[in-house]
Amino acid sequence: EGKLIIFSVLSAKAIRDYIYTFVSRTNTCGELRSAHVGQKVTLYGWVQYQRQGLFLVLRDFHGLTQVIIPQDEVSGHSHVKELLSNAPVESVVRVTGTVSPRPLGQQNPKMPTGDIEVKAETAEILNSCKKLPFEIKDFIKKSEALRMQYRYLDLRSSRLQANLRLRSGVVMRMREYLCNLHGEGLLAGAKEFLVPSREAGKFYSLPQSPQQFKQLLMIGGLDRYFQVARCYRDEGSRPDRQPEFTQIDIEMSFVDQAGIQRLIEGLLQHSWPEDRGSIVTPFPSMTYEEALAEYGTDKPDTRFGMKIVDISDVLRGSNIHFVQNALSYPHGSIRAICIPQGMRYLTNKDLESLKESAKSQFNQEIMEIICRPDGSLKSLLTKFLGEKKQSELIQALNMQEDDVVLLAAGEHKQCSALGALRLLSADLLEAAGLTLRDPTAFHFLWVVDFPLFLPKAENPTELESAHHPFTAPHPSDASLLYSDPTKVRSQHYDLVLNGNEVGGGSIRIHSAEQQRFVLEKVLKEDSEVLSHLIEALEFGAPPHGGIALGLDRLISLIVDAPSIRDVIAFPKSFRGRDLMGNAPDYVTPEELEPYHIQVSWPLEEKEAKKN
Repeated sequence: EGKLIIFSVLSAKAIRDYIYTFVSRTNTCGELRSAHVGQKVTLYGWVQYQRQGLFLVLRDFHGLTQVIIPQDEVSGHSHVKELLSNAPVESVVRVTGTVSPRPLGQQNPKMPTGDIEVKAETAEILNSCKKLPFEIKDFIKKSEALRMQYRYLDLRSSRLQANLRLRSGVVMRMREYLCNLHGEGLLAGAKEFLVPSREAGKFYSLPQSPQQFKQLLMIGGLDRYFQVARCYRDEGSRPDRQPEFTQIDIEMSFVDQAGIQRLIEGLLQHSWPEDRGSIVTPFPSMTYEEALAEYGTDKPDTRFGMKIVDISDVLRGSNIHFVQNALSYPHGSIRAICIPQGMRYLTNKDLESLKESAKSQFNQEIMEIICRPDGSLKSLLTKFLGEKKQSELIQALNMQEDDVVLLAAGEHKQCSALGALRLLSADLLEAAGLTLRDPTAFHFLWVVDFPLFLPKAENPTELESAHHPFTAPHPSDASLLYSDPTKVRSQHYDLVLNGNEVGGGSIRIHSAEQQRFVLEKVLKEDSEVLSHLIEALEFGAPPHGGIALGLDRLISLIVDAPSIRDVIAFPKSFRGRDLMGNAPDYVTPEELEPYHIQVSWPLEEKEAKKN
């Protein structure tokens, strides 16, 4: 029993120290005491109360702190006074100042921070709050309908936050009890599943992820959230997909991209199975452009080489028609991959299958170059290249004897084609006995600086979100959002493990105006569908961001399973069926009647039912 008490005390201290690891504040609004007097602090929070331009009470998830508004005319103070005196209640602000003892007789014993105050020196309004539908106070009576309509504001109340704290603590203790004391526990281009309601013509939609709700939690002042979330996608199962899957879902306020990345690296390092070796942090990082240029994909497998090489400069002066034709385009280039020992391990049939794959999947022609044992090159291109050019080509691609080079020319798709051939070649080489990818190695990689928007496949003149429409633009590209959105990079980051995406997240848009512009002007979407989120952003939304890790896929990679179905207790089949419970199944017309639904049977099913 004593050990458990010590453990809980240490854990509480560790948690307090941990709170500031990933955010730019120095302290929370609930922890400053007399021992902090004289320290310079930076606080973030919501304006709970402001009195006659003299002081305000700042609130965050952890408590309250009284902030003194400067009254003197010292340089910069008049600006701070004007800013804080005019900040609407529930606006999100950042305040930097010095902790001071409250004057004698002005201490507030009802406040944990009641012995001190912070004398503001600098301040910034991060997001202003519009007129509230009700005051954020526990004793103010609000109708249940109004509370539900503005749930994200209701969540800012201390009573609700205390309830959710208690719930979180209970869940964590349950996990500690079940996992630590009684063995390990088992975790049990898509559309949403529609669920009928008893209101005619109205349906619920099962969420693909809790995206909007976790953002609303941040707007509600909850500061940090995580959930082992069950998510749903209406799609057929593939080896790395299931209609029902599990995410480690995380969202944080007042955080940046680097903070999220450090958190996830620490999480994975702490939870990594001991028998799988150790993982080294920080994980390497690569931009989206670099990933496409070198690996032909936004989820590179970095366990082996065979990188794509741009050989445009080597061949630029050659008299090869398809080369010159490709280089005449603005973004035209000649690129290649070098397959090590290709002639020794690959057959002519293998090489033909690689070229056919590029043709069928990407409409991309592939030219091969073989390095003979004597160092000379064998290819249809060699008659157009002098000895000097051939030597430059060998050097650029680092070709050795028996290597095979696959060359592609074009504007965009040749990188994707070569990226796919790189993986297919690795499969063929390993099937023939050459080990390229160590199955016991785990290579994590952050891919960053994705484009914010991509052309739609079915209509390239229109744009769609590369991640999702709530992703914030890169700060350096924010102005381009309004002039040339195709050039805007995003604050979207993916975590890749051995060529598989195991996590993805972003810093979110926290400006209602910017969110409305993205939806209506760039994506040409009806913003009315998301009016609740856009309105929530107008009530002092904090800067926030998050990430979701695909738990099923991560575990399947750790145990080297061929499919995520091997790490799920009750998975669905390839076609999304539960073969054990025989679901989905037919229901009678009588069972459908309360939902005002009738089934329009396809002709072949009508015949089958008759027979």
